[in-house]
Amino acid sequence: MQKILTLFNNNHGYAKMQELKDAGIHTRDVASALQSGVIEKFAPGKYKLINYPWDEFSSFTDIAFVRTDAVVCLQSAAEYHGLTTYNPSVVAVAVPKGSRGISLSHPPVSVHFFSPDQYKTEILTVKAAGGEFSVYSMEKTVVDLFRFRNKAGMDLVLEVLKSYLSRKDRNINLLLHYARKFRVYSILNASVKAMVV
Repeated sequence: MQKILTLFNNNHGYAKMQELKDAGIHTRDVASALQSGVIEKFAPGKYKLINYPWDEFSSFTDIAFVRTDAVVCLQSAAEYHGLTTYNPSVVAVAVPKGSRGISLSHPPVSVHFFSPDQYKTEILTVKAAGGEFSVYSMEKTVVDLFRFRNKAGMDLVLEVLKSYLSRKDRNINLLLHYARKFRVYSILNASVKAMVV
C-alpha cells in the first residue's frame, strides 16, 4: 500500500492505470486500494488519492488530468475569477472543435467546442494542489459569456460584467478588442455604457 501512496503523492494525488502498472503495482493491489477507500476511480483508467490535501480547484485539476487541453470557461471561469456569486454545479470547459468529449464520472462537465481562434485566445495556466489547469482570462470570460448569453442567461452575464467593471485590474480596451474580434461588441459596449453612466 505504501508504494501506491508514494506514487500518488509524487504525482499531485493522481495516477493512471498504466503508471501504476509501470511502477510494478499489481491490479489486485489497485482493486484493494479502491475497495478500502484509499483511492477512487473518476475516469476510465484515472485514479485519485482520497486523502490528498486537495484545494478548492480539485474539480478543475481532475478535468486537466484527463484532458490537458481542457480550458475552464464561461460560468466556471467567472467563478474562478471571483466575478460571480453563482456557484455552478457543472464545470464548463472548452476544447478545440473537432476533438472528442470528456469522459468523467465526476465532477459533472459541460464541454464546449471552440473554433481554433476562440479556443487559443487568452489562456492562463494556474498552479493548484492537484497540479496545473487552464482557465480563460477575465476579459475572455466576459466576452465568452456574452457569446453564450442565451444559454447562460442575461442576469448572470450582467452580474459578471458589473463585477468585472468594478475591478481595479480590469482592462476595458482588451475587453472591447475581444468583443470586436468575437462579434459581441455592440451588445457588450452598450452594456458597459449603461453601467458606467
